[in-house]
Amino acid sequence: MSKEKSARASSSFHFIAGLSTGILSASLLQPADLLKTRVQQARSTSLLHTFRDITAGPNSVRQLWRGTLPSVIRTGFGSALYFSTLNALRQHVARSNLLASTGVVSSNPNVRRDTTTTTSSSSSSLPQLSNLANLTTGAIARASAGFVMMPITVLKVRYESSLYAYSSLRSAASAIFRQEGLKGFFAGFGATAVRDAPYAGLYVLFYEQSKKRLSGWKEDVRSTAVGSSVSINFVSGVMAAGLATAVTNPFDAVKTRLQLMPGRYANMVQATRRMVREEGVRSLFDGLGLRAGRKAVSSALAWTMYEELIRRAETKWVEADVSM
Repeated sequence: MSKEKSARASSSFHFIAGLSTGILSASLLQPADLLKTRVQQARSTSLLHTFRDITAGPNSVRQLWRGTLPSVIRTGFGSALYFSTLNALRQHVARSNLLASTGVVSSNPNVRRDTTTTTSSSSSSLPQLSNLANLTTGAIARASAGFVMMPITVLKVRYESSLYAYSSLRSAASAIFRQEGLKGFFAGFGATAVRDAPYAGLYVLFYEQSKKRLSGWKEDVRSTAVGSSVSINFVSGVMAAGLATAVTNPFDAVKTRLQLMPGRYANMVQATRRMVREEGVRSLFDGLGLRAGRKAVSSALAWTMYEELIRRAETKWVEADVSM
């Protein structure tokens, strides 16, 4: 396979791998996302009270998966855009001699710098970058994907909320456009970007650092069973998601209010001040437990599956090149 064809195949596969992992995690964890939205929309409600309210009504199981379609679209295509963009950025940074000379890319010859080599001693199938590069590439990729998927995000949050009685996604989109115009589909983007960019950057940073440390406890990970690599990636994903979620949860709480009640909250700063004044600092951490739990499982599942799919695909590509 030529380098050009290999690059195109690699880019396409990163998109497909991201799409697959995003759809799976969104479908499985939709109830947690719905409960988080309901908890954050109210001034004073508990998770147990919210859960009882939902399950007390008709079609309780179906109600827990309300909003699954927009969630699958948003998370599936959002993950596809995120992983493919992140891969492109990381490959560009890894191959930059200028960045390597400034220490942004590791100069260690044993550390993987592109997807055509497999000499890394870690469990990663991705280029190994510095902490700053991991933080920056993760943030840029997430902010870019978040902007593209913002209209779907607004539809998802409104559809999950009990404040709106939309009968379908089409009716929801029509109502938003009629009442708020095009800008209604980008309500809360500032808070979303401030939440997602740092979250993604911190996640990639914590994730890569955790893998390095855990890999150090297992000698020659790549020569052992595949399970060793998978377990390291999954545990690293859980820990990274927990830390990144705790740091960025206030932005998530503000974002939800802006998207659900644009008439009450004008912008991110005003929303934050009003929430703290009327409900206390605790309101900024509403839904933290749910979000941390969901993010830990979804991110760990998505990244573990993504890296394993990429690892297997690259192994086949290398074997195909050798046989030609």
